[in-house]
Amino acid sequence: MHIGLARRGWSPTGGAEGYLRRLGAALAAAGHRATLFASPEWPRTEWPADAGFETVRGGNPKAFADALAKLEPTRRCDVLFSLERVWKCDCYRAGDGLHRAWLTRRARFEPAWRSRLRRWNPKHRQLLALEDALFGKGGARVVIANSRLVRDEIRAHFPIYAPERIAVVHNGLPSRYFEKTAPETRARSRAALGLTPDDFALLFAGTGWERKGLACAVEAVGLLPDTPRPRLLVAGKGNPRPYQRRPTDRIRFLGPVRDMPALYAAADLFVLPTIYAQFSNACLEAIADGLPVLTTSANGFAEILTPGIDGDVFEAGDQAALAALCSRWVDPARRAAACTACVATASRFTIERNVAETLNILTRLASKPAASAD
Repeated sequence: MHIGLARRGWSPTGGAEGYLRRLGAALAAAGHRATLFASPEWPRTEWPADAGFETVRGGNPKAFADALAKLEPTRRCDVLFSLERVWKCDCYRAGDGLHRAWLTRRARFEPAWRSRLRRWNPKHRQLLALEDALFGKGGARVVIANSRLVRDEIRAHFPIYAPERIAVVHNGLPSRYFEKTAPETRARSRAALGLTPDDFALLFAGTGWERKGLACAVEAVGLLPDTPRPRLLVAGKGNPRPYQRRPTDRIRFLGPVRDMPALYAAADLFVLPTIYAQFSNACLEAIADGLPVLTTSANGFAEILTPGIDGDVFEAGDQAALAALCSRWVDPARRAAACTACVATASRFTIERNVAETLNILTRLASKPAASAD
């Protein structure tokens, strides 16, 4: 089967980019042919050499969707599987969630004037128009949501879209993420970060700090007692200045980090107080390393957690709740006991399972003409 994959933009640490690279390799291993339709910034070296690659020139969401439509990928591919909002495709993976749901959630955490002003931003209007084409006008024959959270948002905002055409396929990790970390890695990583045995290290990782709730994490760390000494490690690209209102001895900005497994090993908890996350890959990676995860109900990842066992869930923006939960996980014995449960939870979400479920959907689509898909 020849599968076309579409994605606009590129980030070396992006979740969608990482997923696409894993999916492309898995498709090739399964004997399928894959062609990536990507914007010019996507490095050719970041796609399997024996897989197809075509550049789609479009600097904004609408321009990319227009340019992709002109290429008519469905004439050359059995199935067009888009990870980008486009006008029309066989299967759309809503890995970025629902934009209108994000705008609604974001409005709760900003002045009303900013929300009103955003309505006139061309990029937001383009994304809303593309979502309307996919869901409101049936441009997507089938939709894959990476969490029940996203599925339910699509149903709520687009009741016209048939619910049976939405499948939930959670994200998955390659096998290397389940390899046991060497015991000495933790001590070595903590020493490199200047952490002592008395430090209680909370890890926050990712870009887009406003959306991922870094302000909430900073405030929560400020509420924790001095013993054990709390330390918030912030990994990822961003501007630290807005988050340095409090004394900075409890916060360390590490910038982009290549060796994330070493950082997971050094940390005691992973915290992601996000305003909106469809299904955080960073949370899945952390829990696969045995690290308990504290995140919000606005993160689709929360639906796979068992509170108190492999992590905890709280409401977005509630720094007092996050601080209280952090205090409950101070005990090293509790964290050590949770390690096995964390790995067991993560082990259910492999890239092999994700690809098998995704391929099953794409194969069914390829066997049906578009007119008979409903």
